[in-house]
Amino acid sequence: MDPDADLQQTDSSTPAESTDRPSRMTRQQILTLLSMASVNFSSMICYSILGPFFPTEAVKKGASQTVVGLIFGCYAVCNLIGSLVLGKYIVQIGAKFMLITGLFVSSCCTILFGLLDRLPEGPAFISMCFVVRSIDAVGFAAAMTSSFAITAKIFPNNVATVLGSLEIFTGLGLIMGPPVGGWFYQSFGYEVPFMLLGCLLMIMVPFNIYILPTIEADPSKNSFFKLLTHVKIVLICYVIFNLSAGLGFLDATLSLFAIETFNLSPGYVGLIMLGLSLPYCLSSPLMGYFTDKYPATRSWFMVTGGLLTAVGFCLLGPVPFLQIRSQLWLLILMLGVIGFSLGMTAIPTFPEIITCAYGQGFDEGLSTLGMVSGLFGAVWSMGMFYGPTVGGLITQHLSFEWAAAIQGGLAFLAAFLLALYYLFHRPQQQSSPEDGSRQTDESTPLLNE
Repeated sequence: MDPDADLQQTDSSTPAESTDRPSRMTRQQILTLLSMASVNFSSMICYSILGPFFPTEAVKKGASQTVVGLIFGCYAVCNLIGSLVLGKYIVQIGAKFMLITGLFVSSCCTILFGLLDRLPEGPAFISMCFVVRSIDAVGFAAAMTSSFAITAKIFPNNVATVLGSLEIFTGLGLIMGPPVGGWFYQSFGYEVPFMLLGCLLMIMVPFNIYILPTIEADPSKNSFFKLLTHVKIVLICYVIFNLSAGLGFLDATLSLFAIETFNLSPGYVGLIMLGLSLPYCLSSPLMGYFTDKYPATRSWFMVTGGLLTAVGFCLLGPVPFLQIRSQLWLLILMLGVIGFSLGMTAIPTFPEIITCAYGQGFDEGLSTLGMVSGLFGAVWSMGMFYGPTVGGLITQHLSFEWAAAIQGGLAFLAAFLLALYYLFHRPQQQSSPEDGSRQTDESTPLLNE
């Protein structure tokens, strides 16, 4: 018997076939979880190492606060374009090939970024930062778009549960990145953090070549524009936009604010960022399990999470009109609130968009999942561009406190609009037999007893 036979997955399987599921995860599912966990961890630890020290290093090289924000923001623009294109053509390219190639490109760019300090300050350093980050963004888009699509394909009835569980490794990457990057930068200089983590990402390439399942599928004729004809999907995209904008804003501005306000070293700034990533890491699996078991709660998880995010940002500075003095303990506490609310809001969004897409008549296969993944990545990237660039401009011309308050206001607006939609459409949703049958199917346990 072919040992790789159970690693092949096609779109020919029907919902009826998935009803007779084994009492435990298959070999294919276990290998997929291992692969996605490695991708999430290695990609996020490389992404998050910049926060504690790169803004300071870039300022030394002649970059202003606005330029630092643009360097973070260009990553998001290229990620946006890459996510849309790669999400559309994931079937033609191949999900596994796309993921492996993305990891390889990201690892090379991470290593190259560590050599940029050898360039002279001014235009040479700044321009190469833009070039390397842009290429890195396309690789990251390839890895994450295919990762989301593969996960949703292998675990169609437990998307939130599995994504929530995998966010443990995303959170670990985000948790370890800032302190590891800050400590290695403080101890060994600019190059070592990028070299070390770039090599770690490179090791993930052969690892995933060996264990990642191969998925075959047929292309779809549907488009991103059809996805965006549904008001609910547009509102959820706005929620995703605000989440990523908030994170991008913190990446570009928090370290400078903490260093100037509390006289902290880059290593301690990395530890402060644990207040954001640790609650997200711990809460995501619980959020995923709960929203899969009770799909009707997804809407109010997103609304409540948005409101908590708004409160967190308004008190992060805190906003000047409250006349509360900036204190380190309050900053860390509000980062924890934002991290927890991020898990509450972000985890339900992906399965909600998938449910809406299937409700509009999209084919239940890898092609649709690729488009949903690409849309998710593109909207997330839009926020990651807006957050650092606009947040950097507001911080430079006003203050960090006002920039954080504005970000909190946008999060409140997203929660308010989504709450209005659910309130006015609640009767139709309850009377829809199709939605009811889909929610029942989505609540199937990951491990049957």
